[in-house]
Amino acid sequence: MARDPARVVPGMRAITYSQFGSADVLELTEQPDPHPGADVVVVRVRAASVNPVDWVVRQGYLEGVLDTQFPAIPGWDVAGVVEQVGLDTPELQVGDEVYGYVRKDWVHGGTFAELVAAPVRTLARKPASLSFEEAAAVPLAGLTAYQSILRSGVREGQTVLVHAAAGGVGSFAVQIARSLGARVIGTASEANHDFLRGLGVEPVAYGDGLVERVRALAPQGVDVALDYAGGDAVAASAQLLAPGGTITSITDAAARTEHGGHYVWVRPSSADLEALGALIDAGKVAVEVGQVFDLADTADAHRASETRHGRGKIVVRV
Repeated sequence: MARDPARVVPGMRAITYSQFGSADVLELTEQPDPHPGADVVVVRVRAASVNPVDWVVRQGYLEGVLDTQFPAIPGWDVAGVVEQVGLDTPELQVGDEVYGYVRKDWVHGGTFAELVAAPVRTLARKPASLSFEEAAAVPLAGLTAYQSILRSGVREGQTVLVHAAAGGVGSFAVQIARSLGARVIGTASEANHDFLRGLGVEPVAYGDGLVERVRALAPQGVDVALDYAGGDAVAASAQLLAPGGTITSITDAAARTEHGGHYVWVRPSSADLEALGALIDAGKVAVEVGQVFDLADTADAHRASETRHGRGKIVVRV
């Protein structure tokens, strides 16, 4: 039956799910357009990207840490154009090209949609040198790398060990650490060693004998170990620290509770996004996009992310 045009509520296309589960719960639906709050702008989404946390949340594993309101629109990374502004948003104007990590206090109005309401604290102007697809690949992974490096106090002349150096977060971290003048050793599969060498990183293979391989490169130990891999990375790092060294992890709280280091949960930050953008536009940090999907195929984008294969971020074009 045709709808009465007079009764149609304006809506946008969005990916939603109404229960936890596999990627099969994701569907393309029509949802009400979001509205700007006092310190919120509405962004016309040009691209979003998939992060592992997206499907971890979708599966229900973070319920209690991040509550979900159904139907939920997933996604936190965004690049797009400001379409509406709130009552007090002097930082941004209609027409500004922005990117951001739009994490809110609960999971509901995410970025896999034509429009997203984004607090201004979550956004910054898009790096001029990036396409929208490239910009969407940066915020969560780039901020995680940037904030963990800041927390660790990485500085010129230090030796930094990065676990999962070719991954989404690790590939940003090695470049940021190099921009600070650090020597970087990175763990990765051998298939990614040439990629890391191209970033100025000394690669070492995962697996048995990792501690010995790193120690051969850094007999005096490493000043900072950054764990983006999980597993036994923190335990291995503890054997490799130089006196006064620091372990920082985004996966294992033992870095803080057992080794006096840091456990980092990434936060939205306009200032940090601006700093990242400056590094990108200066040519010090490159962005790699692995695959691009259309909005209607977001479930396939999630499935591709869940395989944990391939290099570069998975992006959804809206």
